[in-house]
Amino acid sequence: MTTPALTARDWTRSTVAGMASYLDAAAIVSTGTALVLFQDDLALDPLQIGVLSSLLTLSIAVGALTGGRLGDRFGRRTMFSLTMVLLALGAGLLAAAASPIMLYVGVVLIGYASGADLPVSLALIAEEAPPGQAGKLVGLSQVLWFSGIIATQLLSVVVGDLGSVGGRVLYAHVAVVAVVVLLLRLRIPESSKWVASRQEFTGREPQRKAPSLRALASGVHLLPLLGLITFYALVNVVANTKGQFGTFLYVNVAGSTVAVASTISVITQCLGLALALWFMKVVDGRNRLRWYLFGAACYVVAMAIVVVFGVTVWSLATSAVFAAIGGALAFEAMLKVWCQEAFPTLLRATAQGTVVGAARVVAAIAAALTPTLMTSAPRATFAALLGIVTAGLIAGMFVGRAVQRHNHLRDDVPAPVQAGDPAQERT
Repeated sequence: MTTPALTARDWTRSTVAGMASYLDAAAIVSTGTALVLFQDDLALDPLQIGVLSSLLTLSIAVGALTGGRLGDRFGRRTMFSLTMVLLALGAGLLAAAASPIMLYVGVVLIGYASGADLPVSLALIAEEAPPGQAGKLVGLSQVLWFSGIIATQLLSVVVGDLGSVGGRVLYAHVAVVAVVVLLLRLRIPESSKWVASRQEFTGREPQRKAPSLRALASGVHLLPLLGLITFYALVNVVANTKGQFGTFLYVNVAGSTVAVASTISVITQCLGLALALWFMKVVDGRNRLRWYLFGAACYVVAMAIVVVFGVTVWSLATSAVFAAIGGALAFEAMLKVWCQEAFPTLLRATAQGTVVGAARVVAAIAAALTPTLMTSAPRATFAALLGIVTAGLIAGMFVGRAVQRHNHLRDDVPAPVQAGDPAQERT
């Protein structure tokens, strides 16, 4: 069977929907820099900065947990328009912040909005993709995620010496992009698969009972859900440690400088962007699982290098290169694709939101302990991370094999929407 070629409309729709990943990355990176820039003018102490950072992570988790379910119940288009409104409001509030309380409210808004948007927008991309092209278009979101990081880092270089003005510019960038994305999203129609699936349960003659939230906690969906949570939560602990505390490791443990850490980070982010493009090329092919296993091996090697050679600048830099390969082929981009394929339409966003939300909570808990552990026993901590990432990647291997056997995007064909049906009219 010939795979249909992608059209300009496919790319445009997927890019506009996938900007959730760009904004998610931009919001997180902007907050990490902006809070430091705000600390003098708004009299922020280290405790407040820590609380605000943690609040962002937890808000993203809550957004993912609830937004996915709302997207399955009320539609992809409704939710991903509302989330852009909330994100623009939150970023605008942060850009104009005159007191710490405005920061707290703004951080909650942008965190919740970006968390709620991701599972819904990815579901729409997958459901509207031509047969055999869903993985590539979902993978585009990872390219946009790296683009959000790199764009924000470059902007930070320009405004980093402007104090609180620089922080306001960073958040203004997020607000402006959110408004533009909202205007573009208003032109995107509802997911046809969501409308057709909803018709089966809400049409004039419902064919079967709509799946409830309990359907994820029992039956055939429970094992894929637990497998994906195990995979993503464990590997994300490692990825979050290297991402959130990379500079800390270079400066406080390896005895290097922020400049060195930043230079290596930019290089590996560019490598990650290039590998994300390669992932788009191979993810829909027959060798997907082999590429995953190759990436998994690279991720294990990345941790093992630091365990064997200790925490030095060169071991961290070499580890970062292998982790970039592993992260591109065996981590978040693959998770996004598997979440679309492992669950039926009316549970798809709910499941992905549950997976992402659970992993963010685990990462937040682990992050609270990481600086102390890295300072007191860095090699032992990396040995623990080696075991954690290995366990997570093994879980991912089993999920990948299960999805190959039953791909809901490929195998589930909902009934066509009839003209004049109430389900269609309500979207």
